[in-house]
Amino acid sequence: MPVDPRTTRLSRRLRRAPICRAAAIAAGALLSLASAPLAAQSLLQLYEAAHSYDATYLAARALADSAIYRVEQTRALMRPSASMSASTSRSQNNPTVGENFGSNTFGASLNGRQPLFNPGNVATIAQAERTLESALADLDTAEQDLIVRLSQAYFDVLSAEDTLATTRASKAAISEQLASAKRNFEVGTATITDTREAQARFDLATAQEIAANNDLVTKKIALDQLVGRDNVSPRQLAVPMALPETASIPVDELVSRATEEHPAVRRAQVAYDIALLETEKARAQRLPTVDAVATLQAGRGTIAANTTGNNTGASVGVQLNLPLYTGGAVQNRIRETIVLEERSRNELEAARRAVTQATRQAYYTLQSAGAQVKALEAAEASSQLALEATQVGYRVGVRVNVDVLNAQSQLYQTRRDLARARYDLLLATLRLRQASGRLVATDVLGIDRLLVR
Repeated sequence: MPVDPRTTRLSRRLRRAPICRAAAIAAGALLSLASAPLAAQSLLQLYEAAHSYDATYLAARALADSAIYRVEQTRALMRPSASMSASTSRSQNNPTVGENFGSNTFGASLNGRQPLFNPGNVATIAQAERTLESALADLDTAEQDLIVRLSQAYFDVLSAEDTLATTRASKAAISEQLASAKRNFEVGTATITDTREAQARFDLATAQEIAANNDLVTKKIALDQLVGRDNVSPRQLAVPMALPETASIPVDELVSRATEEHPAVRRAQVAYDIALLETEKARAQRLPTVDAVATLQAGRGTIAANTTGNNTGASVGVQLNLPLYTGGAVQNRIRETIVLEERSRNELEAARRAVTQATRQAYYTLQSAGAQVKALEAAEASSQLALEATQVGYRVGVRVNVDVLNAQSQLYQTRRDLARARYDLLLATLRLRQASGRLVATDVLGIDRLLVR
């Protein structure tokens, strides 16, 4: 049976995809290692580690690799087959009249078959070949999920580190303000209220520092588990960072591509195609099948002690099988598969609608994240100026201690929110590409370039 060139290309891609991706990422990782401190790992390096360690991804890749062998099994339905059988027996006769005698026989046969016409098997093979595309879609989904999970864990650690650093900086500033309030109270230029307010803020900052440190430990454990390493130290974002383009492609164009290229849509399309082929296979049960058959037989027999005979034979022919009556099984099977076609068609449409909705939502989430980063950058500058003005007012006596504490709290909270917003912006970029089915390993390199070298 001729091999479908499209299936051959899919098989080659499936076999080479993990190798090509691993080679490309390994090369990028080596370049990063050449210029990076050994103490911190880039996102690209950790992706390479997770790519060869994450059990969820490796399970999906093993399942995809097995699809090739499943197709080859079904192709055997239209290939020639041969079998051999052999038997030997011994019989003993004890008649009431005459002499007793025994006989030994040995026989062997070689049988061959070559299907010539079997539309049901042809449909079965076509179904199996379509599952290769479904296997590739599942593998793409697993790889995209790995990229997003790793990036999320990576930036969770960075965010936790920023939160801890901000909490400690806030605590240090409050400590200075507490010392200042105590000195002013001792010399009589401030009331005990200022000291108590500063002490309360200092105690709260201490509690926040403990919570932030615990959160950092938890986030690091999750990242270590994902990449299979201990004490992973991610690189920080380079600040100021160049914001990624959030509207390079119109949303309608993204949706149009996603409804054709997204792995979920491709998988649903394969399921629909397989349902159509199932109907073809059901209809093929009413058709005849034709096989070329050949048999070679040889036997040897011994009767009593003096009579020996050999027997050989060969036959070649064509065998026709035509179903005449099946009790209504074929007709009802055809009706069932037609109904299942409609089910698969609706599931394909549902997959397209879900991808359309997810792509639009991810697109506007990315737009919002970009605007939020710009707004928080402006808020950080304003909060810094407000704190400086409040500190001057406190020194000249027009502002009280609580005003300084509030201004400090606002500045450090804004810095923490800005850092988180930057990470959310990068994650939103990846999630948009995932929602539109366009997320690939090279996108990791784009994010990696934004990290401190």
